[in-house]
Amino acid sequence: MGNKAKQKVLKTLNKGDENDKLSKGFDTFIMALILLNVAAVILETVESIHLRYGDFFDYFEIFSVIVFSIEYLIRVWACTAIEKYRHPVWGRLKYMMSIEAIIDLLAIIPFYLPIVLSNADGRMIRILRLLRLFRLFKLGRYSMAFGLVTDVIRKRKEELVVTLTLLVILLIFASTLMYYIENKPGREGFESIPETMWWGVATLTTVGYGDVYPITPLGKLLGAVIAILGVGLFALPAGIIAAGFESELSVRKKKKKQQNE
Repeated sequence: MGNKAKQKVLKTLNKGDENDKLSKGFDTFIMALILLNVAAVILETVESIHLRYGDFFDYFEIFSVIVFSIEYLIRVWACTAIEKYRHPVWGRLKYMMSIEAIIDLLAIIPFYLPIVLSNADGRMIRILRLLRLFRLFKLGRYSMAFGLVTDVIRKRKEELVVTLTLLVILLIFASTLMYYIENKPGREGFESIPETMWWGVATLTTVGYGDVYPITPLGKLLGAVIAILGVGLFALPAGIIAAGFESELSVRKKKKKQQNE
């Protein structure tokens, strides 16, 4: 089969045409299957449900893995229709190293690894089964909402990195000061700077669990200052992301309007 057939397949898989009923139907089916898989992972942890419907969950897992495996193999086969992956060998390897392909692989590999690792203990099996939650990230390819979030974060990554850097600097600075103020023999929670960082995170995020807190006047003063600064700094990423959403939605509306004209 030539490139035209591969391009048609990719168009169906990648939501290339909003008016294509087959493409929309495939997107709806895959999105529903992903959400049902996440629901299955959650419900399996309820012992009464697992004991009663364990076989159903197993059959549903097999069905889902078959669908996701076929989708992954078809994408690897058809990717050579894309210019940057046109080489039949190196192009496919390059595609398999892309973020989207890795997410697709992580969605199915937890099913196959226990078969390969037949001597794995129960804890390893449970961890591998938990990795099925990676299927949720597959929604990014089919859901407009997930795509919008990804685009906003990608376009605003520099501002977000700067904000994150400021938060890390403040966390280190606050935790170091609090360690030297509150570190006393027998005083729990402030035995070291890394341990004091737990207090720093809880204070900067204004969560305040109350399991670790300063008792000296100077420590309380520092804690109050850090809490106030935390409110302001944590508002910055929210503002950046909100502005990014507004800008991206405006751009998409303009593009859609131009396409309809």
